[in-house]
Amino acid sequence: MSIAAPRPEAGPADRAVRTACPYCGVGCGVLATPDGRGEATIAGDPAHPANLGRLCSKGAALGETLGLGSRVLHPLRRNAAGGYDRVGWDDALDAVADGLRAIIERDGPEAVAFYLSGQLLTEDYYVANKLMKGFIGSPHVDTNSRLCMSSTVAGHRRVFGSDTVPGRYEDLDVADLIVLVGSNTAWCHPVLFQRLQRNRAARGARVVVIDPRVTATADGADMVLAIKPGSDAVLFAGLLVHLAANGLTDAHYLADHVSGYEAALENARQIAPNIASVASRTGLTPAVVAGFYELWGATPAVVTAWSQGVNQSAQGTDKVAAILHCHLATGRIGQPGCGPFSLTGQPNAMGGREVGGLANMLAAHMGYAPAEIDRVRRFWNAPRMAQAEGLKAVAMMEAVEARRIRALWVMATNPAVSLPRADRVRAALGRLDLFIVSENVLSNDTLSAKPHFILPAAAWGEKDGTVTNSERRISRQRAFLPLPGEVRPDWWILCEVARRLGFGDAFAYAGSNDIYAEHAALSAFENDGSRDFDIGAHAGLSKRDYDALEPVQWPVPAGRPLGTSRLFAQGGFFTADGRARMVPLAVPALANATSDAFPMLLNTGRVRDHWHTMTRSGLSPRLSAHIAEPTVQVNPADAARFGLSDGGFACIGNAFGTVVLKVALDPGVQPGSLFAPIHWSAETASQARIGAAVQADCDPFSGQPEMKATPSSIAPVAYASQGFVLSRDGFALPEGSWWAKLAVAGGQGQLFATDSGPAELMGAIRSAFGEDGLTEMVDLDGGTYRCAVLREGRLVAALFLAPFGRLPLWDTVKRAFADHAALPDNRLALLAGRSLDGAADPGPTVCACFGVGLSAIRAAFAGGATSPEEIGQQLKAGTNCGSCLPEIRRIGAQARATVAA
Repeated sequence: MSIAAPRPEAGPADRAVRTACPYCGVGCGVLATPDGRGEATIAGDPAHPANLGRLCSKGAALGETLGLGSRVLHPLRRNAAGGYDRVGWDDALDAVADGLRAIIERDGPEAVAFYLSGQLLTEDYYVANKLMKGFIGSPHVDTNSRLCMSSTVAGHRRVFGSDTVPGRYEDLDVADLIVLVGSNTAWCHPVLFQRLQRNRAARGARVVVIDPRVTATADGADMVLAIKPGSDAVLFAGLLVHLAANGLTDAHYLADHVSGYEAALENARQIAPNIASVASRTGLTPAVVAGFYELWGATPAVVTAWSQGVNQSAQGTDKVAAILHCHLATGRIGQPGCGPFSLTGQPNAMGGREVGGLANMLAAHMGYAPAEIDRVRRFWNAPRMAQAEGLKAVAMMEAVEARRIRALWVMATNPAVSLPRADRVRAALGRLDLFIVSENVLSNDTLSAKPHFILPAAAWGEKDGTVTNSERRISRQRAFLPLPGEVRPDWWILCEVARRLGFGDAFAYAGSNDIYAEHAALSAFENDGSRDFDIGAHAGLSKRDYDALEPVQWPVPAGRPLGTSRLFAQGGFFTADGRARMVPLAVPALANATSDAFPMLLNTGRVRDHWHTMTRSGLSPRLSAHIAEPTVQVNPADAARFGLSDGGFACIGNAFGTVVLKVALDPGVQPGSLFAPIHWSAETASQARIGAAVQADCDPFSGQPEMKATPSSIAPVAYASQGFVLSRDGFALPEGSWWAKLAVAGGQGQLFATDSGPAELMGAIRSAFGEDGLTEMVDLDGGTYRCAVLREGRLVAALFLAPFGRLPLWDTVKRAFADHAALPDNRLALLAGRSLDGAADPGPTVCACFGVGLSAIRAAFAGGATSPEEIGQQLKAGTNCGSCLPEIRRIGAQARATVAA
């Protein structure tokens, strides 16, 4: 029979719906105005306290990612031939439930696992954890947030007794010193970066950046500490020693609210006995170390914020603890403008933490102590409660590989790209007895492992629920588009499987509001202030009140004073004695050292305009315009050492895998280090899945892998020619070519390098498009081939091939391809690489928010502009999220240097 499914009302056409951005943990408010045709206009919500109306380039381009062309719209079941058949929801859900039941009966509940995502809403997360940990009885529920912020969770729990972020974004407005550790904030959290830059401009706040790589964030800093990889804990242990030696600690705060100080200080003295030792181990000069220590010690209002450079480490928990120690020792916590602050990577990583999305946690920030297990069991009336911590992400995939886990359900994430040793992960997924994926895209690397079932889940714009951002602020994510096809919310899919497993009464939710109310009630159950996470005041919310819920920071307890949204200024830690615990650190070291075979350290991270594995941001032509190809950034000295050339190619290899990336010289990368982005997958590039070349060594407390320092080799790779192809529906390049796909207006682009010559490319084009409407320019001896394919006077494909250094302007031809006007008289000009309308070539995109290219910015500087502010006045570039301002400043400096020369 057909199943009635909740279909939340979408936002009315031409009326703005207040929702939340689905990208980073800043948690920006968004105004989405649907047009009634499946699209929407996107703007920042000026009333949302996280962003006050600002959006970054990714958020501003959300409207370009709403199409259904790449969506999975119906349940799919794998057939015997390895293809997929469309099936009804009844058939799919019955089969999933039967498969889970059979494996549980045969191998026990711990043969089943869920792998979740910070892209899920809190309500989805809650239902998944309740089903698995309370009713199926398996603790093996983990999330891709394990790769993002689990070292912070472990550090908070170890020192504070709870996973509590003490402060709020307003602290960035009033701090006198902001220290950014392992965070390219200008690119990864640009709305927050511009907030602290406004503080710097208006109040004179100082900004210090601590990072092995000199990134765009360093452009907005007063002091840059380019430390050796892995030496963060040395630097902060030395700071603790300095604070104690110079009488800069807060004796009253330590006496009243902290235990373990003396042992932690003695441990710090062993790690970093003096400034000379710190300088030697961090690679900094003694003067720089001393200057940083003096600045930190002399500034009462200091925020120390960190992100993946701290977390993604085999000693990430210790690095977090080292930072927390300095704030505790000085009492600089929980007061306006001061405190430690974790900048979270995903929109609902914190919401997942709140409901037990990590394998070592239960719901409502409870752990696996016997009393906590019993409390959650009684609240849920759970028949089969998990009794011990489950497997964390890397260990979970190892258990899949070893076939201890026989059934896996993956929701809203792409582990075959993002996890370390990604090749092994993808192979292991393909050997599962039951592999289920809830997704909203029809194709990604994880789906290439051939799950038995693909279940169509709601996407952003269709989801209805809540998310929690980095400052503990809960916001409503509201649907403004209807559910297309047979798409359903993740929580509904889970509830239907639970019903078929015999647990229907416990999962009989009328809507996401019912789930949120239960989640809130659990947070208050037997709490009485003993646990940090308490939103008991929301337990009785009506659907109307839930729908109207304003952004709010927890705790929001029922029947008790809210207190302050900044915590721990007066102690009150969530430990047995109410005191924070300072803890000794291990000797700081990388998980693995370089060697003759692997002399370089591979660092991974994000680029400015893309997100995760690009299944959303990759749909936007403007987000693909700034950095179009997967590159490896290399210091010029290392390029000379290994025979690499700027714009050439290199193979990065190690014991886990290899990738081939385009080379970009960058003096901001330390000698001995490499930097490569995480975003490209087998779907979007030929050999750029960086997870395949990342080690899996993990922090012993958090289980977070060290993704910033994998010993690797690098060697040049030579191709005879380079080129690009533009087409409406895609084009298959000759086997052995290196390529990267990207969205362009009107179709798809591919930038490529190849050993195939003009004759082979000519044959491929003719095979794909025929000779009708084909215009070619061929120089077989010179190795050049250019063609344009027209249908009814409209350009449907173009391919340009040339030896390196002789390729016509990609941006010019791309613009002609985007123009839907007929161009029969201009085809030769197009093949010559000339602009069809006489306009100057725009050059590579610098400002994605407003589509401003390099050529226009250079021209403005040449015409007399002297600052980024004047560029903004003339071109608007840099006036939205500001993430392009560092690049604009560099362009201006180059222009001035050229004039001076």
